[in-house]
Parts: sequence; structure tokens; C-alpha cells
Amino acid sequence: MRIIRRNTLIVGTGAAGLNAADRLWSFGQKDLAVVTEGVHTGTSRNTGSDKQTYYKLTLAGGEGDSVQELAQSLFDGQAMDGDLALCEAAMSTRCFMHLVELGVPFPRNRYGEYAGYRTDHDPRRRATSVGPYTSRCMTEALERSVREKGIEILDRLQVIRVLSDGSRVFGLLCLDLDHQEDPEKRFVGCCCTNIVYAVGGPAGMYANSVYPHLHYGGTGAALRAGAEGRNLTEWQYGLASVQPRWNVSGTYMQALPRFVSTDPNGGDAREFLGDTLTDPGDMLSRVFLKGYQWPFDVRKAGSGSSVIDLLVFLEQEKGRRVFLDFRRNPGGGALEADRLSPEAREYLERAGACGGTPLERLRRMNAPAVDFYREHGVDLSRQMLEIALCAQHNNGGLAVDRWWRTSLEGLYAAGEAAGTHGVYRPGGSALNAGQVGSLRAAEHIAAFGRNAPDERKFEDLLKNAAAEAEAIAGSALNGGADTLKACWTDMRRQMSRAAGPIRDRAAIQAQLERVMHLRSHFSENVHVSVPEDLGLLFRLEDMLVCQQVYLSAMLDYIGRGGKSRGSALYTDTAGEKPAGNFPDTLRFQLDRGELAGMIQEARLDGSECRFRWREVHPIPREDDFFENVWRAFRETGNMD
Repeated sequence: MRIIRRNTLIVGTGAAGLNAADRLWSFGQKDLAVVTEGVHTGTSRNTGSDKQTYYKLTLAGGEGDSVQELAQSLFDGQAMDGDLALCEAAMSTRCFMHLVELGVPFPRNRYGEYAGYRTDHDPRRRATSVGPYTSRCMTEALERSVREKGIEILDRLQVIRVLSDGSRVFGLLCLDLDHQEDPEKRFVGCCCTNIVYAVGGPAGMYANSVYPHLHYGGTGAALRAGAEGRNLTEWQYGLASVQPRWNVSGTYMQALPRFVSTDPNGGDAREFLGDTLTDPGDMLSRVFLKGYQWPFDVRKAGSGSSVIDLLVFLEQEKGRRVFLDFRRNPGGGALEADRLSPEAREYLERAGACGGTPLERLRRMNAPAVDFYREHGVDLSRQMLEIALCAQHNNGGLAVDRWWRTSLEGLYAAGEAAGTHGVYRPGGSALNAGQVGSLRAAEHIAAFGRNAPDERKFEDLLKNAAAEAEAIAGSALNGGADTLKACWTDMRRQMSRAAGPIRDRAAIQAQLERVMHLRSHFSENVHVSVPEDLGLLFRLEDMLVCQQVYLSAMLDYIGRGGKSRGSALYTDTAGEKPAGNFPDTLRFQLDRGELAGMIQEARLDGSECRFRWREVHPIPREDDFFENVWRAFRETGNMD
């Protein structure tokens, strides 16, 4: 077997992974390599919105702000540790300026101030953007820096096992995607002291997803190795186009398109929002608000903008397809701007976009938003845009401390793989968290992680993992007719139905039982016809581990007395309906903050999931007297 030996391996070539590599090299730790399934795959490279946001400390104007205030805004999202919030706040400027120096063109005024705007859950104007592709620009700039330094990128390697003895990590087992057909070259062992796990969120779990098609995640391998999870129940869902996958936030909603549903074949087209929202002005005002209240928020499911998400969901539940139509105004006539809320009317008036069709308004406010879909094969002037209520971001993930260390020694997690967010988060804070987390991990590794790998322990673990992987591959290839793709499609579809934005306890339990049965009988039930499908085979295995732990976490949350919060509506027959004509199946009780100060942590112990709840860490109030800080920094570097 091909063996790779490095002090540190970074898994993932998104913005977090590349930043970890770039920073480690700058700190003098050059015995490293980046492992990736595909350099140009992943969410950082292939996702965005009409104006993708980066969240940081205010750097313009006379409006006050401070590190403590920013930390408080992050902490106020509930179920978030204050020490992590303080780290993300304190280092946001350093990380932002690093990207600026690498060439990311964040807008500044003539005096050098980096202007900002308000985003969701943001009391200041901390948000900034370089347009639809902010994370792509970040990733491209970081990749240039990594390649200029000559850092090795090991492409086309899919991590299938994190090699661990339950307390620390010793390396990885990978599938070589270019040699899947060759049993002698199929698997690759990677021996190391440290791993920075920057694989993104578990994107493969859901069928209704706005994650890029080429992003699957790899959280299951870390959970299986013994790493703990945190806040796994907390996701963010929102309306997105199906093909291409793209958030329909911002001006896509503010342009006030028609919402149309059809039968599965595209017939029987009809507008449907008005069946529930009978006041046309109120209906359009709520659509407008979806622009900057884009994530589904159960607090807004009744009288707020998130009723739009629920109405889309209900159409999908009927087996109908849902579209945005920018060619005609809702109702078919002219836009009656005077019936809009003052907020919506004033915005459109200032933008000069009160008349015409939704497409004309969209072109007026954000022409690149129209161009994006045309470049991806959808001409909004000729056709409708199919949408769905989709999984967009996992606020939870692997549990990390203030140096982004997981519960396994030597394993760090950064980016969406790390569970650093709570129930709510300001829009764009995930991009900042990925940069801060990868920097903190790099600092810690450079200071404490330079020891040589334990090759003997690595070899023992590798032999067992490789034998298991070879057995799985052999059984799948020799088992009979291909069942892999059907299993993949069905398990993701069932996950979206049972445990997406609308969650029913019985449905979650039923899906967990399906997952456990398939995991227990994997080799008997999952077969492939060609070796080139082994990558998807091991992705399915990883996805099932994720589904088991995440579903179990949801059941544990319900058992703890948890109610609807964030982007998740837990059905409850004793609750209330969002509106009078909604079905009884959507009755729910709104969370009143009973668990806001608690964090759920999960661990996969063999085939069992175990949970514990603890209080959040408060925001630290450190002694900031300069002489004391300086002395401690001289003596220890404040790396304790």
C-alpha cells in the first residue's frame, strides 16, 4: 500500500483548509500536505448567493463596536460557548485583513474604510461582501498563496477512515479515486501527528439540499473514530433553486416574483400563496422580507416571513413542484406598490424598482443575479425557476475547544465541520469562523504539535482499517445487481422528509431504524456493478453514520423537552398551527429559551449514541491590563 508520512495533514481545500495550510507554513511548520477529493470541489468554491456575506468587526464609520460586543452578538445566538465567541470576535479583523492582503477585493471607500451593512441577527453594520462569490474569491486567493509556497496538495484522495485508538489520531485511510479499479493501488495510508479536518458539513445527508453537487462532507469518519459532536440538531434551511443549486435570497425575493406550483409533469400551474395569505399587500410584503430574512426561522412561521417557506414545503408534500416566475407580477396585473408595507415600498422606491415585471425589478436592483442563472442554463425571461426548501448549513458539528481541538488528541476541526455555532448566527459568520478556527488550529500545532508520528501504532490501526475497507469493497463488487444508487437516493430522500426543517418524532424514529438496519446489513444490501462507484459506496457508509448520530441527537433533544427553535419545527399535537388553514400536522410549540444556555454533546460508542448536556461557557472577562497581558505573552505566548 502506498504510504504518505507528514507531521500534519489538512483535509479539505475549502477556505478553512487552505487557510490552515497557509498559516502553518508561515509559522514554520512545513512538514505538511493537503488531502482532498477534488481541489475545485466543495462548498467554499462552488456556493454563494446574490450577495454572499463575510461577517467581522465594524471597520468603518462612527458607529461604535468592540470585540466584546461582537462576541456578545455571536453568543446571543443561544447554545454557543462564550470562549469560542470571543475568539471569533477577537481574531475577525486579523483574519479579514489577511484575506485583504491576499487580494480578496472587499470594498473600501476612498479613505480606506471597509464599509459594511446589516445582515440577519446583526445589530451593527458588520457584514461585507465581494458579490455572489465571496467564498470562492477567498478560496482562490488562499490557493494561490498555498501554491506559491509550494505546499503539497494530494488530490483525488477520499478519506474513508480516521485512524484512532479512541483517544488520539495517528493518520488516515484514503481511497484513491484514480485507482479504484486496482486492488493494489485502491487504498492509501497517511501517517501523521496532526490532522486539521476541514471537510465542510455533512452535505450528503439530505436530498433537498443547496450544497454543491460535488460536496459530500466527511463528518461520519470523525464521529466513528470517537470525536464528539456538538449541537448536531441545529441546521439552517432556506429556499433555493434546484438546478443550479443556489440560494434565492436577497433581491431574488425583493423583486417580488410569482410563486407557482405545478403537477410533477409541469402541468396545472397555479399561484398558491394567496390561498393562505389572502391580503395581496401582506403577501408581497412577506415575500419581500424573505430577502434578508432568508433562513427558515420558526419564530416567523406564523405572522412573519417564514410562512412562505412552510407554504412551499406543503406544496412539495402534495407531490407538486414549486417555481419562481419572474416574467409576470403576482396576480398577473401591475404591481400595486401602495399596498406594500412601508419598509418594502420605500426600499423599492429608492431602488427605482416599483414598476415593471419582477425580472425588470431584479435587473434594476441586481443585474448579475439575472446573469448568474443565464450562465447556468436558466433564462429567467423565458422560463420559471424551480425551488425547494433546502438544507444549507449545519450550525453544529464536531465539538472543539478554543484552539479548535476536538476530543481526540491531534485532531482539529475547522470550517463547517466544527460545531462552533448555536441555534442562530449572524449571516456570514460562518466564513469568519472558518478563518479564525483554522488560524487557531495552525497556531496550536506550530507550538505543540511538532513531534514525529507514531508509526508503529499507525501501522497496527492501518492494517485493521484496510482489511475492513477491502472486505466492504469486495462484498459490494461481488454481491449481485447494483443497489448503491437506489439506497443513496432513498436514504437521503427519507432524511429530508423526516428530519429536515419539519421534524416529527415518529418519522425520525422510523428513519433511524432504517439507518440502523442498513448499517447492520450493509454488505448484504449494498452492491455496485463497477469499481468506479466505490467512492460513492464509502460516502454512503459515511452518510449513514452521520444520519444515525444526527437522528439520535434529535430524539435526545425531544426527550429533553426541546421544542421548535431556530430552523427546525418539531411537530406537537398539543401545539398551535402557524395559521388557521394550515394542516394539524404542522402544530408546534415554540421554544421559550429553556435550553438556550445548554449545549448537547454526542458520542458514538460502538453502535450506540451517548449524549450529555452541559451549560455554555460564559464569555471570558479577562484581565486586559496591558502590562499583565504583555508579561504573560512574553512568558507563555498565552498559548495555555
